[in-house]
Amino acid sequence: MDRHEVTKKILSAKVKNKMTWAEIAKQIGQSKEWTTAAMLGQMTLNLEQASTARSLFNLTDEETAWLQIVPYKGSLPTAVPTDPLIYRWYEMVNVYGTTIKELIHEEFGDGIMSAIDFSMDIQRQADPKGDRVNVVLSGKFLPYKQY
Repeated sequence: MDRHEVTKKILSAKVKNKMTWAEIAKQIGQSKEWTTAAMLGQMTLNLEQASTARSLFNLTDEETAWLQIVPYKGSLPTAVPTDPLIYRWYEMVNVYGTTIKELIHEEFGDGIMSAIDFSMDIQRQADPKGDRVNVVLSGKFLPYKQY
C-alpha cells in the first residue's frame, strides 16, 4: 500500500459515486482547489479531514493514515508534460515565464513567489465567444536575504 494506491481508490470512488470536487470540498471544509490537490496526493490532511475522506471514499485505517502523511510533492510523470491541458500551462510558463519574472522583480525586488504560502482560485467565466478559464494564483513574495 502507498499513497498512489489511495489516490486511485479515491478517484475510483469519485467516479463510481458521481461526486464533484466542489461537493467533496464542501464536506472536507476547504476550497475545491486545495481539496482536489489533497485528494490527488499533494497535501496533508488533518485527522478530521482524513476522517471525512474515509467516510466519503470508504477508506481503511491504513488508507486514512496515508492521507495524514506529508507527501512527496510533484505529480507529473515526465519532465515535459504530455497531457494537453497540463502542457499548455508548461507552454505558458515557457513563453511568458521571463515576462512574469521581470514584472515581479520590478514590482517587488529580487525574490520568489511562494507556492507554500499560496492560494489558487479556478472559476468558469461566461463569454459569448466561448467560456473562459479564470485562474488566480496568489503567493506570498519572499525576498532573497543578504548575508
